[in-house]
Amino acid sequence: MAPVCNFPFISIVLSMMSGIISSVLPGKWARRLTMVLLCVVIVLSGGVLAFTMQTGDSFTFAMGKFTAPWGNELRGGSLEAVLAVFFALVMLLSLIGGKQHIDTEVAESRTSLYFIMCDLMLASLLALIYTNDLFTAYVFVEINTIAACGLIMVRQIGRTYVAAARYMVMSLLGSGLFLIGLSMLYGLTGHLLMEPAQSAIVLLRGSGHYIEPLVVTVALITAGLGIKSGLYPFHSWMPETYGYSTAASSAILSGLVSKGYIILLIKIYYRVFGEKTIMYGKISNILFVFGLLGMVLGSLSAMRENDIRRMIAFSSVAQIGYIYMGLGLGTRAGVVASLFHVLCHAVAKALLFTSATGLSDVSGGYKRFYHLRGAGFRNPVAGIGFSVGALSMVGLPMFGGFISKLLFSRAAINDPNKMLPALVILAISTLLNTVYFLRTVITIYTPVHEHDQHRAFRDNPGYGIAMTFFIVLTIALGTLSQPLVDALTIGLGLFD
Repeated sequence: MAPVCNFPFISIVLSMMSGIISSVLPGKWARRLTMVLLCVVIVLSGGVLAFTMQTGDSFTFAMGKFTAPWGNELRGGSLEAVLAVFFALVMLLSLIGGKQHIDTEVAESRTSLYFIMCDLMLASLLALIYTNDLFTAYVFVEINTIAACGLIMVRQIGRTYVAAARYMVMSLLGSGLFLIGLSMLYGLTGHLLMEPAQSAIVLLRGSGHYIEPLVVTVALITAGLGIKSGLYPFHSWMPETYGYSTAASSAILSGLVSKGYIILLIKIYYRVFGEKTIMYGKISNILFVFGLLGMVLGSLSAMRENDIRRMIAFSSVAQIGYIYMGLGLGTRAGVVASLFHVLCHAVAKALLFTSATGLSDVSGGYKRFYHLRGAGFRNPVAGIGFSVGALSMVGLPMFGGFISKLLFSRAAINDPNKMLPALVILAISTLLNTVYFLRTVITIYTPVHEHDQHRAFRDNPGYGIAMTFFIVLTIALGTLSQPLVDALTIGLGLFD
């Protein structure tokens, strides 16, 4: 076994150990440890990506002396490596860009706790990406939930407590359904490792036995992870959660947390149940309908908002709808489009929330559009960053969102039954995105009288660095997308 095959396990263990070590460190050193950890994970994940692209194959890493079907495994491929690199990079840039607000909004006594939660969040995301074991996935789903609540509540204001409570209630509902689904799956197959479970399901499908319980199991797992990822209409926790957390938390929660659950769902679909089971149970049609509803109704909710951060949060409802619409197409092309949009949305949403915070800072701390007039002139970096993120979400050429919508359109054309509704809703959603994002861009570049201007917020070099990297990533996703799409396509093909 090549040394690089150990990198996924090392990345997860380092993340867990960093959380433990941070518990006895001062806040400043806990921050430094987390930053170093993220850089190390990016390098290790990049090594996995280079290795898997060179070999054209995936690998498994058995933890302990027990092999399948009793042991616990990690699996690495080009798809997993791409996701790990992007997730770690987005978290790193979010923490750099939100450093100033962590210092001002998080009590000094809780700074170490904040970075413990970041370490655990990273560990859970990496585990969801790499794990080959369903029970391990469930354990890290719960770790992810606890870490997310910690990132929300650490600000210690009334609204964050309410947001965390609402998030916890919905997450527990989703976790309960997911656990019931896993229990039924274990009862049907006798396995929790993905490959042995898939082999057992193939035998069940071939014999014609237990088909209905199998469909119910798929439905429970889908509903559980759909609720946790904010699929419409289970999105009520998103505006408060994203809108009132500290800047870095909003960027991490909106850009990464929901995506971890979606990645796990895709792995379960393709590496456990198989495409035929999903299509037989018409689960894909249900996802397609809910995805289309989210695309439109999420955008309509965003249009009605006067608070920039809540507007971005409702926009996330629409973007999650795009991802589930792609899954609902029930084709490899649709899943590749969803995976690419996971990356685009992770980068663009982190950029938008970080930019919105910078615009609010130079507008007296206000977040309503009336007070944000001229904020793009007072904070040019935030203004440019928000404009780039908005253009990506709208889907203009040269930005990542354009490639996403192009991939969704191509995937929809391959299905005559779903082509028309998919293309029509794509067009309507794009129009709605244009309306509320263009309104915001016009607002932040609307000149104001001198006496209406607010004093500029103290400059932070790290903020400018993070914004620059976010902008470059967003443009790179729109101009250099083909190698990334190829890596995702190859990685998805290795799921068989």
